[in-house]
Amino acid sequence: MRIERLRQPGPQALRALWPPPAGVESDVAAIVAKVRAGGDEALRELAERFDPAGVAPDRLAVPTEEIEAALGWAEPDLLDAMRIAVANVRAVAEAQVAHGTVLELEPGQIVEVAELPVRRAGVYIPSGRAPYPSTVIMCAVTARAAGVAEIAVCTPPAVADARVHPLILAACALCGVHEVYRVGGAQAIAALAFGTESIPRVDVIAGPGSPYVQEAKRQVSGVVGIDSIAGPSELVVVATDDADPQLIAFDLLAQAEHGADSALAAISPDPLLLDMVVEAVGRLAAERDSVTDALLAVVEVEDAAAGVALADAIAPEHLQLVGDDAEDLVERVHAAGCVFIGEMAGTAFGDYVAGSNHVLPTGGAARFASALSPRVFRRRMARVSLTDEAAARLAPYGAAIARAEGFPVHGESMERRT
Repeated sequence: MRIERLRQPGPQALRALWPPPAGVESDVAAIVAKVRAGGDEALRELAERFDPAGVAPDRLAVPTEEIEAALGWAEPDLLDAMRIAVANVRAVAEAQVAHGTVLELEPGQIVEVAELPVRRAGVYIPSGRAPYPSTVIMCAVTARAAGVAEIAVCTPPAVADARVHPLILAACALCGVHEVYRVGGAQAIAALAFGTESIPRVDVIAGPGSPYVQEAKRQVSGVVGIDSIAGPSELVVVATDDADPQLIAFDLLAQAEHGADSALAAISPDPLLLDMVVEAVGRLAAERDSVTDALLAVVEVEDAAAGVALADAIAPEHLQLVGDDAEDLVERVHAAGCVFIGEMAGTAFGDYVAGSNHVLPTGGAARFASALSPRVFRRRMARVSLTDEAAARLAPYGAAIARAEGFPVHGESMERRT
């Protein structure tokens, strides 16, 4: 891994170590327009150009029997592990689902704020060096807990005969998802947003992916809802001298498996601890081929409070607080996608089985955005009812405002009820 040593940097200087990906707006716009105009045929043509398999499938939808049969492909212990992940993610997601509020503001004036799920959600599962069943679980279980009736998964075929990896299909089967399409990249997002002959359009799209996928989500936002614009993986560890440097190194290396563009930082007031982390990172990375050449910022700060303040200012995707002094400062954290507290709470648990969601805001978006949750798949809708008396009481006030805004018929509409 590449190492950058800093002492008491400002948040902008630290964040600048990981610049955003190069723009792909025009390329994505051309792909989205092509799919919107050409439907299935455009998807097949783009699959030959962009999908890892380089093969255009004759049928975009994966048959239900193939999805169910994938459960027999996976090893029993792996299925058990996935069932644990499904159960924990479902429990956390269901705990977040609200059931609406009914208010009687005045006698006869009732406003009910109902929470309703969207009818149909799209989930994008990226293709990488290996399949990502955990992302199926994070997205599909959360959508189902929100009450979504129809979930469509799009994922690039991973093998030369244009088949979806069986582990992805097994995860879909465990999550009760039987609508899977062999489509990847920006074209999959366009297909979910606008619909094609084979893929009915959805209401919300969720899931991580390449810069092309994220840019496509940005371009179709407004046509459909989206969860967020997700960038490279991020982990900031704030640690004090009683922390285990080898465990910190493992946590940093684990996130470096996501790619060389991962943003990693170890922050501590103890220079000796930082030296030991750097030594452990170098030694352990050399023995593990899956670790990429990501950039690790090694940051010395005045004290643990300054370290937490710096982390909070850059709003990382994952934040770990390790060591008594750092752990005591958790209440000062306001901007992080997910916070892991204590030496035993490695970020990798959150990626798989802790129950929290691993689809998180990146690039500083944790200042205003949250993890994927049922709220992404639900909408609020007011239901207003008025008695004769309530309408008569409100009409003069409403009509006065309407006429002041140049809408006299709005006023008449209310006054006719009196």
